[in-house]
Amino acid sequence: MTWEDIHRISCLRGPTQYLNTQSPPQPLLFNNDMNHLNPSQEKLDHEKASPPRFEWDFHVSAVISHGGHISDTLGVIEVNAAGTLFATGGIARKIRLYDLRTAKCHFYITTPAKLSSLKWKPLLAGRVMGSADYDGAVREYDLETQMSVFEREEHHGQKVWTMDYSHTDTVVGASGSDDGTMQIWDPRQEGGKCVGTVEFGSPVCCVEFNPFGGHLIAVGCADKKAYVYDVRKLADPTAIFDGHSKTVSYTRFVDDRTVMTSGTDGCLKMWDAQDQTLIRTYRGHTNQRRFVGLSIWRNRGLIGCGSESNQVFVYDKRWGDPIWVHGFEPVCGTRSEYGFVSSICWSQVGDDECTLVAGDSDGIVKIFSGKRRSLIN
Repeated sequence: MTWEDIHRISCLRGPTQYLNTQSPPQPLLFNNDMNHLNPSQEKLDHEKASPPRFEWDFHVSAVISHGGHISDTLGVIEVNAAGTLFATGGIARKIRLYDLRTAKCHFYITTPAKLSSLKWKPLLAGRVMGSADYDGAVREYDLETQMSVFEREEHHGQKVWTMDYSHTDTVVGASGSDDGTMQIWDPRQEGGKCVGTVEFGSPVCCVEFNPFGGHLIAVGCADKKAYVYDVRKLADPTAIFDGHSKTVSYTRFVDDRTVMTSGTDGCLKMWDAQDQTLIRTYRGHTNQRRFVGLSIWRNRGLIGCGSESNQVFVYDKRWGDPIWVHGFEPVCGTRSEYGFVSSICWSQVGDDECTLVAGDSDGIVKIFSGKRRSLIN
């Protein structure tokens, strides 16, 4: 299965869980056809009367290119918690580690398979990085020794699209795969034993633990839905977001009660899990077939995503239209005439100044710096 055709898979059955619990929380069903789950008319009228305010200026601060002779589509970019380093991975089977300030590549690690997901392991000062790959494996690498220190292959050899770490019990991880399962696993168990599984019946494209702590995890699937689970009670989801018309490729927590979803129907949607409402839909970028990335700068509520038009889009969570768009211009020697922005990540450091890193299907990385206009002389 390729990134291009994953959205064509429909759900064969509802989620099946393998961790029994008592008194599971009731799911919250979000459906765009249900009027009471849509924003009020008053809110819609207010949005129509309030076009986006362009409060930020962005510029390109660095461009990194490795040439176009070898295919190097970037599937993932991850900035560390300190905002000092970032890592890239993709089909070239390399984890490259860069200095965010200088854009210098410190080193790279060659991996056994094409990479689909990278995550810095919390609370280890950027020493350990987790990865997921096309061969169905999850691995952890010690970045000081540049060696693999943990490996699990529990997804039947099918592509693992996504992995993440808990921010409450930072050893625990989760992964999602083409095999239609989300697995919760603990390296402290023998062989990294799976401690909980949810079977969706269609590929799992994204998992994200709540970065604000707690026990919630958001899951995006090819069945056109996103789910929120309490990892202590996997018997039933605590919320179901049913509003996209194609695959849900990304799920991201905006804050501790709000979730952003991205679909290959060409839109982003923000949901309030407590009030059971669809807050807003964001349109402007192009996304019909591919994974284009999604990242939230939580300090200021800015949303970054890529586009099949080979552009970076930035939205403010307050408005449904983009506040900034930047094209990836063709670079001499690159392979593709039809490139797309395939990965994106904000640094979570800063308040009135920000940094955004994006990569494209030709392996080009751009670092953008942003500043609020009120601070510009």
